[in-house]
Amino acid sequence: MENEKVYQMDFSKVYGLLVKKAERKGRTRQEVDEIIRWLTGYSQPELEGMLEQPVSYGDFFRDAPELNENRKLIKGVVCGVRVEDVEEPLMQEIRYLDKLVDELARGKDMGKILRK
Repeated sequence: MENEKVYQMDFSKVYGLLVKKAERKGRTRQEVDEIIRWLTGYSQPELEGMLEQPVSYGDFFRDAPELNENRKLIKGVVCGVRVEDVEEPLMQEIRYLDKLVDELARGKDMGKILRK
């Protein structure tokens, strides 16, 4: 039930929160975009298009062109939840993005964030 609320949230609203979190720590919107593109396979024009129309957060991930296979290398805790242990596949994708933006905000090098 709680997951459904998250899945129905407007992607552009969540995106704005992710960008604000990164910018408060001296990182940029472009870096957040790079993380999202790496994770989901969206191009920059596709991502920008998603921000201009109503798209739910769940649909943003369900419709992702190509989820990065290296996302399974993302480990750790975000919001008190260990991302690798999240059982609901869609929620795990959402948590992966949360974790990557957390790493960005904490000053981690982009190469490490993108598991290069």
